[in-house]
Amino acid sequence: MEDWVRRILGGDIRAMARAATAIENREQRAAPLLKELFPHTGRALILGITGPPGAGKSTLSSQLARALRAENVSIAIIAVDPSSPFSGGAILGDRIRMQDHHADPGVFIRSMATRGHMGGLARGTLDMALMLDAAGREVVLIETVGVGQDEVEIARLADVTVVVLAPGMGDDIQAIKAGIMEIADLFVINKADQPGAVRLEQELRAMRSIAPDSHGREIPILKTVASQGEGIAETLAAVRAVKARARRDGAALWQLRLRELLRERLLDLVPPGDLEAAAREVAERKVDPYTVVERWMARLAL
Repeated sequence: MEDWVRRILGGDIRAMARAATAIENREQRAAPLLKELFPHTGRALILGITGPPGAGKSTLSSQLARALRAENVSIAIIAVDPSSPFSGGAILGDRIRMQDHHADPGVFIRSMATRGHMGGLARGTLDMALMLDAAGREVVLIETVGVGQDEVEIARLADVTVVVLAPGMGDDIQAIKAGIMEIADLFVINKADQPGAVRLEQELRAMRSIAPDSHGREIPILKTVASQGEGIAETLAAVRAVKARARRDGAALWQLRLRELLRERLLDLVPPGDLEAAAREVAERKVDPYTVVERWMARLAL
């Protein structure tokens, strides 16, 4: 363990990959490893990229990575993918979509499967981000799965949350009404060269005037054509400006994170077979869901 920790703190790619696998598979050795690494965290910018499917999140993430690497900033990308119903593994393969960075040791890319976890993230995403923070990555970029309207969990993890929208998708306003508006620190209208970009910007500005951020400030709106590299420098500058002015309350952020960690750990204590069996009983009305939860709590002595 001591050697493993030392290698991760030194930025060893293979040690980081082993740690990422242990974290994602919920191996017993992951918890003591994370405990050893935690004192070395708190330095990285954790940047969340979220928004509806097809908005261009992966392309934007790749371009932001390229811009950061041009400044010699070391980064890690956690790309959360939907799960295969057969293997439970990630099926979109963001590492394939980001081939430009494959040979760059300054970019560590890891795809994580949601495995049924809701909210646009995979279980263990926070653990993964903290490990990469300890490993010395200056920016940890988390790209959510793109499920559409319930990706609010990223706000519990990220220092800055970027919501990516694109014109002509038909569900822009629905996504805003569903709560994405509330978690955005920065809006990016991608594919801004397409028809409808001006209308989308007007709608966002109207919504923004009604619902400013938690400090009463207007949420910045940027335009990009990520496929052409347009607007990337401006977006990166806006991210840094938001981070500099936010000075987010660390205790408030960790209250959200601890809540998420507690939920994940409690779920880990219930064997999947028990969950499936109980779900079948409830569906057949053989038992009520409240009794099931009470039994689990009693078993766990909670």
